[in-house]
Amino acid sequence: MTAPLLAACDAGPDSSTDGNAVTLTVMYKNNELTKEHIADFEAKNPGININFIEYDGTRLNAMLASNEPPDFVRGAAVGSAAGNAQGLATELDPYLDKSTVLKKEDLLPVNDSFRWDGKRIGQGPYYGLAKDWSQDATLWYNKALFEQARIPPLSTTEPVSYDELLEIAKKLTQKSGGKTQVYGLGVEWAWNLWAPISMMILQQGGQVYNADLTETDMTTPQAVRALRWYVDFARAGVGPSVLDPAPDGADLSLFLGKRMAITQDGYWYGGNFAKESDEIKNNVAMAPAPVMGDKRVSPTYAGWGAYIPTNATHKNEAWKLMEYFMAGPPSVERAKSGWGIPGLKSQLPLMPQELPYQKQAYQTAQAELQYAGQLPDSPYIGGAGGWDPVLSKHLQRAIKNEITVEAAGRAITDEVNKLLKQGKDQIG
Repeated sequence: MTAPLLAACDAGPDSSTDGNAVTLTVMYKNNELTKEHIADFEAKNPGININFIEYDGTRLNAMLASNEPPDFVRGAAVGSAAGNAQGLATELDPYLDKSTVLKKEDLLPVNDSFRWDGKRIGQGPYYGLAKDWSQDATLWYNKALFEQARIPPLSTTEPVSYDELLEIAKKLTQKSGGKTQVYGLGVEWAWNLWAPISMMILQQGGQVYNADLTETDMTTPQAVRALRWYVDFARAGVGPSVLDPAPDGADLSLFLGKRMAITQDGYWYGGNFAKESDEIKNNVAMAPAPVMGDKRVSPTYAGWGAYIPTNATHKNEAWKLMEYFMAGPPSVERAKSGWGIPGLKSQLPLMPQELPYQKQAYQTAQAELQYAGQLPDSPYIGGAGGWDPVLSKHLQRAIKNEITVEAAGRAITDEVNKLLKQGKDQIG
């Protein structure tokens, strides 16, 4: 968020309206908060009407900057530090403390990335809640392609190392006539570089930022090793990259078309397979996130949810929608769908286990929860949005042998530190 600091006071959960019907302005995605959900909420809450706006980041920033924000907004846990440092979100603890349906003790740790103590995430009050999430570095693979290549399948309980994964991907890759027929591994290159590289650094015991989150150093041994893996991956040609992008910018069509053996996607990816052919459903499996180093860290890259802006007009009504969306019928639908892990501990048993692949993925996901961890979040850059253009540019130079990996690390450090300084100067 680039809107300026908002200084309005939080009226708190005891503030009241004059008893007249209110219109709650909501900015979300219509495939997540549906017309049916809205109608159900309005029926259960007479006097509250919803004015729905399809989520649009540019429009949201304009509304925040003009002090006319929506009352309820879609937002990600990872990356929330920027908005919280600017005072854009309402503290939710007073509401949580009084709620009979949303309890702090029921919140899974993914919600901790929505917490902010004035300096960093992970502690202090909650400023948003996650609707669902996934540990996005886990692996989905096609067992049939492993069998064709005469390679043992990945373990669904023990993580593979990143180095081993690359070697396996090379064996799975099939090329003919100068074209790739089957990719060994997809890493959703077009979606996010910052999060997986940050995870690799954490797994080695390294740090992405300094103590006050104002500087990075991508020349450390841990950072260089992570960057080198991505360079080696692209040079090996085992999966889509900046030099060989996926046709539609994502792995799914390749994976469903049996043209990709492994894809690095979270638990949510399993939602794609429930209505596919038996050939797909009977051959997909989910494996733990790979590791680089001795420390298992398997975080979410986003953790989408919602927050209530500081200058929202109808906070009490927005909280009622928060309770309905996060703990009511929409949350039950989400949990049962397999399109993500719930944000509430009490809803974990609702995750689907009817199909064999769903049961296997459920077991792997449950075991993986203990390694969730948190990605670092500096309020001065905003995660992937600030990092990825810089990472992509210099990784591409290293892949083409225009510079060394070490030189790429220095260039990334210089550029990102400039962005961090700009962000700190803006926030103050």
